[in-house]
Amino acid sequence: MQPLMRASNRLLPAALFLLAAAAHADGATDVLARSKAASGGRAWDTATSWHGDGTIATGGLSGDYHVTVDLTTGRSVDAYRLGSVEGGDGYDGKLAWERDPGGEVAALDTPAALRRARSQAWLDARAYWFPPRGASTFGAVETRREGGKRYDVIVATPQGGEPVTLWFDADSALLARVVQRQGQDTVTTVFDDYRDVGGLRLPFHSVTDLTDAAGRTDPRRRIEVRLTQARRDVAVHDADFAMPRMIATATIDDPRGVTTIPFELVNNHIYVAGRIDDQPAQWLVDTGGVNLLTPAAAKKFGLSGEGRLAAAGVGSERVDLSIAHARELCVGAARLAQPVFYIVELGQLAEIEGVAADGLVGYEMFRRFGVRIDYARRELVLSTPEKFVPPRDATAVPFALDDRIPIIEATLDGLPIRLSVDTGSRSSLTLHAPFVRAHELIARYHAGPEAVLGWGVGGPSRARPARFGTLELGGLAIVGAAGELFTGDKGGFANPDLGGNLGGGVLRRFTVAFDYGNKTMYLAPNADFAKPDAFDRSGLWLIRDGDALKIVDVAADSAAARVGLKSDDRLVAIGGEAVGAHPLAEWRRRLRESAAGTRLAIDFDRAGARRHAELVLADRIPPRFAP
Repeated sequence: MQPLMRASNRLLPAALFLLAAAAHADGATDVLARSKAASGGRAWDTATSWHGDGTIATGGLSGDYHVTVDLTTGRSVDAYRLGSVEGGDGYDGKLAWERDPGGEVAALDTPAALRRARSQAWLDARAYWFPPRGASTFGAVETRREGGKRYDVIVATPQGGEPVTLWFDADSALLARVVQRQGQDTVTTVFDDYRDVGGLRLPFHSVTDLTDAAGRTDPRRRIEVRLTQARRDVAVHDADFAMPRMIATATIDDPRGVTTIPFELVNNHIYVAGRIDDQPAQWLVDTGGVNLLTPAAAKKFGLSGEGRLAAAGVGSERVDLSIAHARELCVGAARLAQPVFYIVELGQLAEIEGVAADGLVGYEMFRRFGVRIDYARRELVLSTPEKFVPPRDATAVPFALDDRIPIIEATLDGLPIRLSVDTGSRSSLTLHAPFVRAHELIARYHAGPEAVLGWGVGGPSRARPARFGTLELGGLAIVGAAGELFTGDKGGFANPDLGGNLGGGVLRRFTVAFDYGNKTMYLAPNADFAKPDAFDRSGLWLIRDGDALKIVDVAADSAAARVGLKSDDRLVAIGGEAVGAHPLAEWRRRLRESAAGTRLAIDFDRAGARRHAELVLADRIPPRFAP
């Protein structure tokens, strides 16, 4: 299974008040001069900062909102309360940071996050009126009509930032809209209700919508801000914009500051036993996820969610997300006090994986503890940060963070590639669609036909299987990994800011450790380091269905397709053994690791009738990389 959750959406995008920039293309100077005059003119020449208080609403939640902007530098900080949770974002002049509802604080320092932060600072400083505050390039002015109104539209690119499209109302000359890219989404913020604030005209109302690559806008992701008051020239200090310290909520009930928890490895997924409010729970450990409960688990633990936001994963659809609070989350002797949980329906997770789980433990645990995953010994070791010790003879691989996910630099067959690190993915390596297209990798890797190759939040993920050559991580070479090339335009694998996702199929070759405080991952090869990476030879995507295995998808030109197996067929026996004799993971292992040419008798039900076939396993991708 692919990552279950691409870390959930941030409750707020980094920019809620995106206010314009500088100029020098055809017609832009006049448009921007008119805009400045309409917005307060010379009053902006002496303004140094502004602060606003108001309300925010998103996903059925609402609460207080506060923002402070340093106009001379573009530094900013905001804080919000949505229902029962609090959070905030900021930019200190160099890095953007975020404070999550659970209290975790992290700097966002990937290249994409830095570009977004620079554009945000450029906008907040109104550098289009004051070029010394931020260099930029501009396109020519375009006139567009929409909803009976006429707009002057300018595309600007701040130095080192992302392009920004500014829409000015042609009649009022005020900034009416800002459009930016955020991953595979287009973020559009509309401004109105301009009011006078000490001679400055500021928008007291804004609505932000995110549109995905398929052109879909989801009301669960809409953010509305209304200011009730604002002041200019408030006193600001460096400390106002600095990343805050995390409130301590994590402890380990062992004087050594270390706890060791055995885990079960199923389909390259890590499952651990734990507790929530003194009740036993089963968790999937996922660096690509957050603390998450299924609705059934939340009900079992007596937790009720609030809000109706949207969660996204590798699937094409977004699902409902609500927020709940627990008293305590425990894994071994490690405790998180007052944890926030995201309640998300994971669909057929138990049937897909053959293992029942109440949810995930993810970023919050990794951020607050030192984490070591010994895949060979099947042990998860958590420590207080000061007691963390890297594995012996490990290679240190630095990582950055963007939206809670560790991002590393690697090389794949000579191509530099940026990868998310995801213990929640069963795959070895999944390449993102924009990276696949940019480097024409379908042809380079002789990829097999598209099929369902993963499942997560939002449903199935279809991709094309392939065999890679050499993946280099910090000087360590992984040869012959089997993985997938994603080609769609929806879900987490359509993100153009990353080249791919590194999953459990590669990570299980190591003892892996994470030091989030110092943003370093450690890799110590184990006995499986050089083991060949097998790939399914049946062409079947199966889920548990009572005492049978239900076929969800049959890959084209595969062994299963050649004997006429179809979706919704129910396998009841394989190779003369009843399906119920082994767990789903064991059947998957046999269909993956049995040699090509192996013959397996298949008994299956179709529309109530028992049938028989002989499956001859066959390679869907080359057993070795062949450029």
